[in-house]
Amino acid sequence: MADVNRGKRPLSPHISIYRTEINMITSILNRITGAGMMLAAVLIVWWLLAAATSETYFDFVNGILTSWLGLIIMFGSLWALWFHFLGGLRHLVMDFGYGYELKSVDFWGWAIVALSFVLTAASIYCLAVN
Repeated sequence: MADVNRGKRPLSPHISIYRTEINMITSILNRITGAGMMLAAVLIVWWLLAAATSETYFDFVNGILTSWLGLIIMFGSLWALWFHFLGGLRHLVMDFGYGYELKSVDFWGWAIVALSFVLTAASIYCLAVN
């Protein structure tokens, strides 16, 4: 039998029926940060290879990575590392069957976001002091 409503139905499930919640955001960000940390890994390997190549090439690469854009990328990558690490810990706990209550999911979602910024700031502080 032909579907007379073909083409008029929204995709299932349609994005407009969902209310954005913290667990959705953290899940998406966990995937993005996992992929995005590859950029930092490539930049660090480039920096190390430049150090092993020559002093002039190292100065060039180091100049790029210590520029304002390079520092923003590296600090963002540091935040991504902390966020992804904390998200992994949360999922490890959930693998044991804990933390599935709605209050717990919301609490740990916000806690991971806040803790990732706190740990990033603490890491930058420790790097700046030493």
